[in-house]
Amino acid sequence: MPDALQAVLFDMDGTLVDTERLWLRAVEEEARALGLALTDADLPHVVGRAIEDTAAHLVARTGGRDGPAATGASLENRFTHLVRGAVTPLPGAEALLRALASAGVPTALVSASPRPVVDIVLSVLGGHRFTATVAAGETLRTKPFPDPYEAALAALGVAPAACVAVEDSPAGIASAEAARCAVLAVPSLTAVRPAPRRTVVGSLLDVDVALLRGLAAERPAGPDRPRAGRVSDERAGGEG
Repeated sequence: MPDALQAVLFDMDGTLVDTERLWLRAVEEEARALGLALTDADLPHVVGRAIEDTAAHLVARTGGRDGPAATGASLENRFTHLVRGAVTPLPGAEALLRALASAGVPTALVSASPRPVVDIVLSVLGGHRFTATVAAGETLRTKPFPDPYEAALAALGVAPAACVAVEDSPAGIASAEAARCAVLAVPSLTAVRPAPRRTVVGSLLDVDVALLRGLAAERPAGPDRPRAGRVSDERAGGEG
């Protein structure tokens, strides 16, 4: 079905650019300033989460004296500074964006990072590559809620069943799936399991337009159709 794919919606941090580790570094630095050493138990509150969510978690863990707003502002400053100095596209990202452009497939950037960070990354990747972009704070709720993906779908004027979201984190995947998109997962800091209408790959080097078209062609279950989405082999079971 060559026309099944109407758009591809990309997460940013850890998916297109190697900024997830910069975010983790910023959070670790902020946590240390609050007298906390992060553990694996903190990762679900950090990876793929918006700044305000992580700030609230750090304050809850430490009883932070400055409160979530001040902690969030400090986190954003740390992260923006790190990203400004070291934005690197992940392997396969730029080639995949070029291939989608050549195939005439629209793309959107759907991020849980604030607009200043998104704009820094767009200056590296090329803002012209994306028909729409959504940053944290531009919808009522951010990931893991569906709002950011729903906003991108509305901006593109496409149906979720004809789109594929490319994500790296459980929070982002939950957001895209709640918006009823098929998901291509490229795990970065946390493991991701395959599921119906979710395919897991090792890196964007494993992805081409044909694969994305195939995922979009796997229609979601409806009232008259049982769910029968493809479950891929898990090629990326840990950090990537």
